[in-house]
Amino acid sequence: MNADHPKNATPVGLGLRAIKGGAVIVGVRIESGEPRVVLSRFLATSADDDRLSLEPFHVAAEFKRAPQGGASVEAADAVAEGRKRQDRLAANGLRAIVRALEEARCKPAVAGLLVNRAGWITDLLDYSLSWPEHLPVAEGLAVRDALRFALKACRVRYVELDEKSLPDLAAQTLDMSSMAIDARLKALGAAVGRPWRKEQKLAALSAWFALTMKHDY
Repeated sequence: MNADHPKNATPVGLGLRAIKGGAVIVGVRIESGEPRVVLSRFLATSADDDRLSLEPFHVAAEFKRAPQGGASVEAADAVAEGRKRQDRLAANGLRAIVRALEEARCKPAVAGLLVNRAGWITDLLDYSLSWPEHLPVAEGLAVRDALRFALKACRVRYVELDEKSLPDLAAQTLDMSSMAIDARLKALGAAVGRPWRKEQKLAALSAWFALTMKHDY
């Protein structure tokens, strides 16, 4: 965690939901037991007119295969460079968000990173070349890796939350019905403004849940 937070700063939970080219990031604080959104932004892991940072595995798939049928050196180098750019962009973007929070006398106490059940995939390049129809899956997992890199670089503690099971888990932990949570998330969006789609709601819920779980601010 960042050691330079101002004294008496308000703890904020950050929720991150990966999408193409980056992530939706929502910051939530708790006020009188109620969640309040303090920021809702897009955290980019790609740069304009830079396809390698946007979809490195799609780029790699266009190279000729190695003689044995695996990834060529050129493909592996392309992915490595693209991932490096994604990590750098994510870390720089998150640093800017942390600075903005600190200027508002807030501190990122914890983050909730939304994930799915694809942890069994250990080699994204081999996976994407073996299953071309799953290239978008590989790109999404790469974005999540970039978000992990950024959170560690900014010293923000985080928990990984399964996107599908989070609503039920949140209902149990927060002692609220799913309908009540949905209504609360909708109300948060009305206060924040557009865009406030499914991705923003999930990010807000992950931030709210992660902040509720944390006790050592």
